[in-house]
Amino acid sequence: MLHGARISKGDGAGKTSAPVFCDQIHRNSGQYGSNASQSGPFQRTRAVDVATDEPLMASVAGRYASALFELATEEGKAAEIEADLANFQALCDESPDLVRMLRSPVIDAEDQEKAIAAVLSKAGFSAITINFFKLLAKNRRLFVATDVVRDFKALAARARGEVMAEVTAAAALSDAHVTELRNTLKASVGKDVTLVQKVDPSILGGLIVKIGSRMVDSSLKTKLETMKLALRGGI
Repeated sequence: MLHGARISKGDGAGKTSAPVFCDQIHRNSGQYGSNASQSGPFQRTRAVDVATDEPLMASVAGRYASALFELATEEGKAAEIEADLANFQALCDESPDLVRMLRSPVIDAEDQEKAIAAVLSKAGFSAITINFFKLLAKNRRLFVATDVVRDFKALAARARGEVMAEVTAAAALSDAHVTELRNTLKASVGKDVTLVQKVDPSILGGLIVKIGSRMVDSSLKTKLETMKLALRGGI
């Protein structure tokens, strides 16, 4: 049995909560990491026991994403939070400096918390989203932020009866290409498809498409590597 906690959103007038089991909870003491006395929008209220065989919940990012999704759903703001997270991913794709800040093990947690709050506030993100990322910073988990985005989108897609496809391209896809790819995948899997786009210039061209455990790698980089291996074998 895994130990868990409940995080809460408080606005001064009342609180709503969503269950989450967090890797920072001490199994024997039930404390919320080093922040057991913290208060605010995401606050531990009591410990609960949670057991699941859901693969997504086996990861730190999956647990945080699940907590955020449940809270967003309870607040009736799942679509708003999903849009925030899509915008956050876009910011990461456009700013290597932001990604370095998220992943840096040497930047103080308090400085990370202030920095991420400033960036998201300026970008017009919702209070729930900002407070969630502040929690990640406080718990030294900002390095999983982009994985949280991916897992939240998977949960949102599942709730809509869709499947999620993770698409990596050398450059951002045009709207026309996104529509064409979504329609192609829908015809293949028989369900509506939510696309999560990633930009990786190192693949040079083509696409890498991953749906669940299935992956189709048609990137130029992979094709060149395959060609190299074939040529070496023929020499």
